[in-house]
Amino acid sequence: MMFDLALQGRPSWLDLSGTEARELSVARWHADAGGGDDVLLDSCTGPTLDVGCGPGRLVAALLARRVRALGVDVSPEAVRRTTERGGVAIRRDVFDLLPGEGRWQHVLLADGNIGIGGDPAALLRRVRQLLRPSGTVVVEVEPPGAGLSVGQARVRAAGTESHWFPWAWSDAESVEADGFFLLWQRERAGRWFACWEKL
Repeated sequence: MMFDLALQGRPSWLDLSGTEARELSVARWHADAGGGDDVLLDSCTGPTLDVGCGPGRLVAALLARRVRALGVDVSPEAVRRTTERGGVAIRRDVFDLLPGEGRWQHVLLADGNIGIGGDPAALLRRVRQLLRPSGTVVVEVEPPGAGLSVGQARVRAAGTESHWFPWAWSDAESVEADGFFLLWQRERAGRWFACWEKL
């Protein structure tokens, strides 16, 4: 799968056409929650869906806080690693039918996962279907002023690379979030986050 090289713990880079290659935060993904993750975790007080959960650090941390959480990822490696650390995850595409549609209180899009599918507006439309009324989506975004970058991407690691797939990077101001109200955006530990509430 696309991010399996990084999910295996190998130093990896994401190439997005038209931009400079970016080293992925592999060590942070595999460590326990920290380094700004508290912004994400503190925002989740009820049932939470972590879309693109990776190795499951956020799912495990939420469960440790007694917050019901489910990870979703297309990678069997991600699901395996999440369950190994005590989390709960299913292998599924976010655009497929998911458990609890329309009843989740929170959806997380951490670690750049606003880029899933290469169309942040379409992804947020899908997330809106997953959320209950007044539910929130908490998103890790690019710093203010970074704009929106859309293109084909691949993951590289030590002479190995994935196939090309659609991806995007975006700051909060550039995300088309129809049917949402922007509650806040903030920086923590060099990372930027934004939270939208479903109208």
